Amino acid sequence: MKRAGFGLLLAIQFLTRLPVPVECPWNAATCRWALRSYPLVGLLIGAALASLATLGQGLPTPLLALALLSLWVALSGGLHLDGVMDLADALGSNAPLETRWAIMKDSQVGSFAILAVVFLLAWKGALIWALLEAGDSPWLWVALPALARFGALLLLRLAPLARREGLAWTWRRHLARRDLGLALLPLLVVFGFLPGGAWLLGALCVFLFLYGLVMVRAFTGINGDIVGAAIEGGELWLLFSAWSWWWFGMA
Repeated sequence: MKRAGFGLLLAIQFLTRLPVPVECPWNAATCRWALRSYPLVGLLIGAALASLATLGQGLPTPLLALALLSLWVALSGGLHLDGVMDLADALGSNAPLETRWAIMKDSQVGSFAILAVVFLLAWKGALIWALLEAGDSPWLWVALPALARFGALLLLRLAPLARREGLAWTWRRHLARRDLGLALLPLLVVFGFLPGGAWLLGALCVFLFLYGLVMVRAFTGINGDIVGAAIEGGELWLLFSAWSWWWFGMA
């Protein structure tokens, strides 16, 4: 239980900007539990979003949508947006493979990065607005961040790594298929309260399959930035899928 607790704290420390006042040991056992806790951290973020969505029902919908988007970014600290920006600059360069890798590692931000993050946040905000107007269940806000982080685990476990170095390689060494099953368990509980949960999980798998194919073709495999960008892209795709579920259900 102590290892599981340290693992959860490591996951919170790695995936959010929430303060963790405890020094957690970094070893194989705590890393494994941290990976299993990815969806739990997503549920924590989602619970905060659901609380704001419920408490802010008296606000105009555009302001509530912007507040939700702002809280969503603040809780993660924009960590995964950095991966989106690095990936956008690398892909937008249309350069040879080694140059794309160099661009991805460069800390400077290019025009493709700015365009990517602006449109990503604009689409996220618009879809949040649409779902608020649709009156979707608060459980949706709980589930979306958790599903996206489970998707990052799926990608990390199943997609080939581009290089045997870096953070993705370090995490991958401690991630087995059994860990994916344990990570999924909390989401199955949430699905009991969320109509269309299976639809969202299926939609996420489709996104990960296509995203993984594109990344392998562009970079021969994945790295930490690509996994981080998958969380942001997965959240956007899940928002669109949730809106599609509502739209076609009403048709």
